[in-house]
Amino acid sequence: MKQKLLLLICVFTAYTMSLRAQEADPTPKIPFEGIESNWQNGSDRRDSSVFNGKYFIPSIMVDVSYTHSFNNPNDHTVIGSTALARDNEVQLSHLSLGGDLTYNNARARIMLQFGTRSQVVPRNDLSPYRGQYKLADVYRYLSEAYIGYHFNKWYGINIDAGLFMSYVGLNSYYQVENWEYQASFTSDNTPWFFNGVRIQLFVSKYLKIEPWIINGWQSYGMFNKQPGAGFNITWNPSSRFKILTNDYFGTDTGGNSRRKRFHSDNSMLVRYLNKPQSNGISRMAFSLTGDLGFESGGGVHGFKDSDTKGPAQYFLSAMFYNRTWFHKNKFAWTIGGGIMTNPGRYLVLAPTGQASPLPNPNNPTIPEGKFPFDTNPGTSFSGWDCSTNFDWMPNQSLLFRVEYVHRHANVPYFAGQGGVTSPDGYSTTPLPPDWRPDLVKSEDRIIAALLFRL
Repeated sequence: MKQKLLLLICVFTAYTMSLRAQEADPTPKIPFEGIESNWQNGSDRRDSSVFNGKYFIPSIMVDVSYTHSFNNPNDHTVIGSTALARDNEVQLSHLSLGGDLTYNNARARIMLQFGTRSQVVPRNDLSPYRGQYKLADVYRYLSEAYIGYHFNKWYGINIDAGLFMSYVGLNSYYQVENWEYQASFTSDNTPWFFNGVRIQLFVSKYLKIEPWIINGWQSYGMFNKQPGAGFNITWNPSSRFKILTNDYFGTDTGGNSRRKRFHSDNSMLVRYLNKPQSNGISRMAFSLTGDLGFESGGGVHGFKDSDTKGPAQYFLSAMFYNRTWFHKNKFAWTIGGGIMTNPGRYLVLAPTGQASPLPNPNNPTIPEGKFPFDTNPGTSFSGWDCSTNFDWMPNQSLLFRVEYVHRHANVPYFAGQGGVTSPDGYSTTPLPPDWRPDLVKSEDRIIAALLFRL
């Protein structure tokens, strides 16, 4: 009933706005016009696209990386990352092809994706195990695919339906837009995409309000009967300052509709120096993000342990990055990191290795395997990370990055020298009775990446 009511509200809103659009100012107003956003973490760093088209503007992104873990896992598997998949190998992490289509006020965006991220990110969504058809395969090669309509009201109103980026956690899904390559725990454990409906309300030149009605928390399908709901509010009053909040509510535990999830993600970006023609330091900025969330009901009890309602199950995290540009913004140095605690581990990326393609029959939100990572209520997980990198940007389309990352957890989590697959690292090797995945509490790695956008 709630789902039908939400859909009726969306339809009524669209119909009302279509009637009022006839009376709107025919001259379109451009939101955030004149605001420089190419310095912001999670944003397009280009000044403009090289493509021009009345109906279609193409977009091409290529992300090739090499990463070396000092743990030297024998199976070359990276644990706890949505950006990386394999150690000590050159990988095509992400290839995006697509673009934006417009005809009068009709609009659409289609972005195909290939590479390791098309495997790494969908594996974290287990909603396709409910019902028939392999949704993870159907959507695997799409990062964005939606259609919508633009209304010339205020500074614009967009109503879109399909698969779109979530931007919970500040960082962009596309590495070419981020200040760092390996995201901090805050971003890596929050959604990269939503599947559903969004309404973008640009109520003033500098303010956007964006409600969502979606299937769930980074899920192609729905775990229960109730859809997820949320919103984004972005205020960007000048080229030096931006704040935003993303907030979500849903039921994302398979077969347990009594367990509710709430999450609030909040970020601030400040550019405190800007001398674009300087051959020395040409720009300086920082980003600060804080997340707060919890699950309650169905055997867990939010922020506090309860003898009758269950253990605490919540998410607290923060991350901070400072970026300094040099020589007319051709070079940049970024340093930062973050912390996270997640009792119950309900948002922790489960380590891969020795997992079958079927869910755990006792909990369809975690994969079945010979040695599954414990994500039961009452378990603990906390971690911290720090990183620094150096970028060379010879033009607005190409970026070379070298990055050093240290990550630490309070429990064995990252791949050690013995790997997580088998004694010799191959998935076809029979496992001895006494073999276990080699998980350790920390890792250090170096990442080299070549990022291209056109």
